[in-house]
Amino acid sequence: MITQTRKRRVKLYKDRLNILLDLAQTINEDHSVESLLAEFEILLREELDVGKVLVYTCSDGVWHNLLTSGVRPEEVAGIDVERDLMKYQAIENITISPPEHLRGFDAIIPLFHRFRSIGYLLIGDVDEDYKGISPTIKHLKLIQIIANLIIVFIENKRMQQALLEQEVMRKELELASRIQNQLIPGPADLPSHKNLSIHTIYQPHLGVGGDYYDFLQISRHSIGFCVGDVSGKGIAAALLMSNFQAVIHSVFSARMSLKKLVHQLNRRVNESANNEKFITLFIGKYNLLTRKLSYINAGHLPPLLYDARKGGILSLDKGCIGLGMLDEIPAIEVGRLTIPRGSKLLAFTDGLVELERGDEVTNGQLSLEKILSSPVSMAENIVEIKAFIKEHMSRKSIFDDISVIGMEF
Repeated sequence: MITQTRKRRVKLYKDRLNILLDLAQTINEDHSVESLLAEFEILLREELDVGKVLVYTCSDGVWHNLLTSGVRPEEVAGIDVERDLMKYQAIENITISPPEHLRGFDAIIPLFHRFRSIGYLLIGDVDEDYKGISPTIKHLKLIQIIANLIIVFIENKRMQQALLEQEVMRKELELASRIQNQLIPGPADLPSHKNLSIHTIYQPHLGVGGDYYDFLQISRHSIGFCVGDVSGKGIAAALLMSNFQAVIHSVFSARMSLKKLVHQLNRRVNESANNEKFITLFIGKYNLLTRKLSYINAGHLPPLLYDARKGGILSLDKGCIGLGMLDEIPAIEVGRLTIPRGSKLLAFTDGLVELERGDEVTNGQLSLEKILSSPVSMAENIVEIKAFIKEHMSRKSIFDDISVIGMEF
């Protein structure tokens, strides 16, 4: 014979099962987060007689108030998740002795996803003067199951959205990388002359970057060339550098002096960067007949010139501050020299020589000087430099964009 108590228990189990089935159907219908939370609130308040609901969730390390129902603003304002809730790893009945900042609530329900705490649910009765065990306590386990299902659904939805956004960003970066690679001169775009051999390396750290090199035939017997680096990395740096490249192509000519050119470039960088970024630049003109080089180093790492006649290395450091650091550059010194036959010039950005080793950043310039000083061609030097880059990338020592130009006279 089935007793009344057993009948009530069976009915309770059926009611709970129906609630879970309804919830599963709602989740499977892929409702929006807002509509699902609204269903959750109705379920708690109308089906399970929960008077007060407060839900916190964590995403990207930050706690957010996801749902508030029947709770006064001052109650919410007084709660600090890390201080008041994170110590709870299991359902806690706080009806009789609630902590100071949780008065008015009857239970704390931690919510987990893959053994990681992703949320907390606080529930209570509207009647704060109610004495004894809250009517909501008998539904605690069911409420935890329901809340966990909903929070996990929301977390999965958030992760799915994040993955979609990452995929969109990845495709945009791929497109930006292809466009930028088309802007950077390739082997077929470099000047060709029997008295000059040119080799380059271009390797952005994040697909796109703020490094830049270029060569321009500015007269029949003269070429202009430069290597530059925008402060920072990524899309913003790449956009500024692309704009800067367009400016150089429009104003760099044999008739304009390097001093006037650098002043004009400084003004254009200030207009484009709004004083938020700057560019270091090494820019030069080389006469293929007279072998005379004039240059300005605007705050850039000095290129290395291997003097084949003397067998030593010279740093090309004459110039001025970086572009965009000041509204007007106060003083510019132009470097001038005649390049001995058989000499080699190596210009590069700091990503090639600033290397991470543990918590320190070391300088790899001595290795480059050793490579450049070897009695082999610049083409062979470039092969060695590529091996140097590959080795340090395997060690995860490289953390910036890399651009290299090598010239053999």
